[in-house]
Amino acid sequence: MVGFSIADLQRAHVERQEEWCPDQKPDLPLRGNELGGECGEAQNVIKKLERERHGWRGSRDAVEHLAEELGDVIHCAVLCAITAGIDLEPAVFAKFNSTSEKNGLATKIQAALSSAEAEG
Repeated sequence: MVGFSIADLQRAHVERQEEWCPDQKPDLPLRGNELGGECGEAQNVIKKLERERHGWRGSRDAVEHLAEELGDVIHCAVLCAITAGIDLEPAVFAKFNSTSEKNGLATKIQAALSSAEAEG
């Protein structure tokens, strides 16, 4: 979807949460456990892809499955941010830019700079 932002994803999750579980709000420990579980599932797929790459014995998997699991990781990270009251988009942009600065790299996300300048 062209033009869909992290902020849009966060808003969609807030809206869907009202449908999914209107009378309860999952807490941060649950969200953190969900995130850890999804990261583990993605890592398991990566392990199986590495077996294939090296020609080692054992079960195999597909890159398409890794895409699904990484999607789950992103969604769980967004849900953790919502639960903790974090506006994730500026946090992601700021972290990207600070890593670039720390490592002497020129690549930065300009949207984060614009947001920071508007607030400052």
